[in-house]
Amino acid sequence: MEVPSCFQVNEFAVSLLSNFVLPVAWEVKIMDNPLSTQFDQGIRPCIDLIDSLRAFGVDKDIGLPAIAVIGDQSSGKSSVLEALSGVSLPRGTGIVTRCPLEMKLKNVKKDDVWKGKISYGNYTNEISSAARVEGEIIQAQNTIIGNRLGISKNLISLEIESSNVPDLTMIDLPGIARVAVGNQPHDIGDQIKKLIKLTIQKKETINLVVVPCNVDIATTEALKMAQEVDPSGDRTLGILTKPDLIDKGTEVSVVNVMQNMVVELKKGYMMVKCRGQKDINNQMIMSDAILKEKEFFEGHEHFGHLLEEGKAGIPCLAARLTKELVAQITKTLPELRKEVERKLDESLKSFKKYSYVVPTSDTEKIPFIIEKLNQFCTHLKRLTSGEEPQDKINGMRYITCIRKEFEDWKLILSDSETKVQELMNDTINKYEASYRGRELPGFVNYKTFESLIKNELSQLERPAIEKLKIVTEITKTIFMKIAEQHFSAFCHLLKIAKVKIATIAQQQKCEAEKLLQNQFKVETVVYSQDSHYSKTFGKLRSQGSSKNYASIQEMSFHLKAYFKIVSSLLADQIPKVIWCYILNEFSDKLWVEMLQIIQEKNCINKYFLEDEDTQRERETLKCKIDRLRKAQNSLLVFG
Repeated sequence: MEVPSCFQVNEFAVSLLSNFVLPVAWEVKIMDNPLSTQFDQGIRPCIDLIDSLRAFGVDKDIGLPAIAVIGDQSSGKSSVLEALSGVSLPRGTGIVTRCPLEMKLKNVKKDDVWKGKISYGNYTNEISSAARVEGEIIQAQNTIIGNRLGISKNLISLEIESSNVPDLTMIDLPGIARVAVGNQPHDIGDQIKKLIKLTIQKKETINLVVVPCNVDIATTEALKMAQEVDPSGDRTLGILTKPDLIDKGTEVSVVNVMQNMVVELKKGYMMVKCRGQKDINNQMIMSDAILKEKEFFEGHEHFGHLLEEGKAGIPCLAARLTKELVAQITKTLPELRKEVERKLDESLKSFKKYSYVVPTSDTEKIPFIIEKLNQFCTHLKRLTSGEEPQDKINGMRYITCIRKEFEDWKLILSDSETKVQELMNDTINKYEASYRGRELPGFVNYKTFESLIKNELSQLERPAIEKLKIVTEITKTIFMKIAEQHFSAFCHLLKIAKVKIATIAQQQKCEAEKLLQNQFKVETVVYSQDSHYSKTFGKLRSQGSSKNYASIQEMSFHLKAYFKIVSSLLADQIPKVIWCYILNEFSDKLWVEMLQIIQEKNCINKYFLEDEDTQRERETLKCKIDRLRKAQNSLLVFG
């Protein structure tokens, strides 16, 4: 069958899966495992696609459709997987599945075919016989974990091609342990749950929960975990095991579970009877186990109808799981394509800062470092001139943030002017009582006027210097941030850049502070051009009341006029000083200082040394981009 294109895939899945029901009369072949199904060849490309993406490692970056098999210890999980795969898995007491085991089952249309392969880390080994699988898995777990009795999240991949397996990929996860046993880590239960949750919480994962029939399903840890990540039960399928071990008289309760009357799952439940320990000890082959299972359900008073409904037996489970997996793949394929494109685009953007090639020869190093320094300093110059919109402080453009501080300074002046007006009468009365001589009313005492002006202006010096400190700190912070953008790969160069930024910031702040102090010292000289002062005074006086101008009222007009002139001057002068020293000169002096690094020829090689984190990050991004590109290509080829 031709592989469907991306435009046909959903229609293809519907038509394929609508007929995907095995007959009740399952024709069993007397082989190691009789699961030779006549599944349509069109489902294999879907499963192969996801298997290849997982082999690339794409599951590290995005969620892939998967069937995760979970269960409490001794739930019969291993028996179910053995029945589906036709191979023996590690058994014993305690935790036997110590790493996630990815089982890729591939049905081939030839008799008596069996090929196996196991992979983990950089190790791959062909397996010639089904009998060797259990030993290979034990060896893989010991290699990954060693003699420790813990678990690992490192994946073991087991691939089986056979005429007697379904087309299916599952991930077997460690059985849930409630308490530590022997030398196991005391928190082994929490470790297992954390590992399981990493897989089953992904919205692309179908959770296969294995529960024995002879326990209260509502109390099983595996089902509780599945409900936590999938409360609606949309992507959870329950598998009831060990139906032969239930007490007489409790069959109806089990049937109620199967009918979704106890714990509702949208995908419902299925029941299987696998080989017990006695059967294994007697070396019962899989084909006999399937026949025995069929006979059990056919002869059971309460469970016989489940076989007829396709809800019981390993053959029906195999068909159901393949159907569910293919449906999940086709459902998530459009979003999967988008996610791969998005992650690839993000990774390529992140990799840009590592895309440079560090020169090795001395003749190339000087031009390279000059270019790096010029790029950095040009970035700062564009920032302080308001031409760089990307760099922000608390979500606000740098230049907007600085202007906001200057606007705040203007408000401080405005508040001061209001305060002068509010305190005017009181203060003038006090000064009149202290300084008025024998002059008649209406004659302003100049000493009173001068003292009031000096007092108010002296209170503005501290907030002006505080505004300088704020702007300096904002500028220093964003300069440091930009230095990290340009020199993050070169730890020594970044360190010297940060030192120079901090040093120059302090120098510029001190110089600017001296100038501001001098500015307010100058303002202690009470003076204004006659024409300017007279014009302002006359305007304010004309807006005053029509009553006789006593000395207090007259003094008020004089104070308002002069303070308005000084306030207007300071509103611009203080920001100009800060702008000159902190925005303009800071970046200019830093540029000069950074270029002087070139003169330190003995240190040039040190500046090019990359730290280990940078090297790791580059390699990590390269690997990520590589696997995402492979995934992108596979998705394009699929159609």
